[in-house]
Amino acid sequence: MDSIIFDLDGTLWDSSEQVLTIWNEVLKKHGDLPEITKEQLASCMGLQSKEIGQKLFPQLSEEQQDEILTECHEVECPYLGDHGAVVYPDVERVLTVLAQKYKLFIVSNCQNGYIEAFYKSHQLEKYFIDYEHPGRTGLTKGENIKLIIERNQLKQPIYVGDTKGDLTGARFAGIPFVYASYGFGEVDEFDYVIHRFSDLLELF
Repeated sequence: MDSIIFDLDGTLWDSSEQVLTIWNEVLKKHGDLPEITKEQLASCMGLQSKEIGQKLFPQLSEEQQDEILTECHEVECPYLGDHGAVVYPDVERVLTVLAQKYKLFIVSNCQNGYIEAFYKSHQLEKYFIDYEHPGRTGLTKGENIKLIIERNQLKQPIYVGDTKGDLTGARFAGIPFVYASYGFGEVDEFDYVIHRFSDLLELF
């Protein structure tokens, strides 16, 4: 193994409370739309923007879904960049150790500015060599993982994530999958499992 590619939501941090508050503030401007619940938001973790729109606002046209999510994202990233969210216990300590031996990356199904907000608010950019997301490429998670592998000439990477979408992405890219069971999803197929972020130090 020469590298580790991480998912973000449910793996490195939990921004659900902050995002829920921000998105519901936006929805208040659209008086005919009900508030989103924490459970609804959690069910969207790991999905791409188009899938989130279909899941949360099935009564709206695709154009309206995109318009509302764009508005949510425009407010969300600057807020998270300034205020941050809940980084899981021991993340920086573990990244410090892993970065001495492995090349570290992030591939997340998010919009432009989201990973950058994570970096800015918690000063964690120094541990990662590269990152990718569909907001920049328009590609699926598996395609973005492959893009990171090819761009950085990785030989034996692994992917760490918490949802079935993460598993699918890792399998598409043909690399081992480490299931972060403390995150948002439930996955019954994996190559390794961690129950807390610090378990990575015991695995690798």
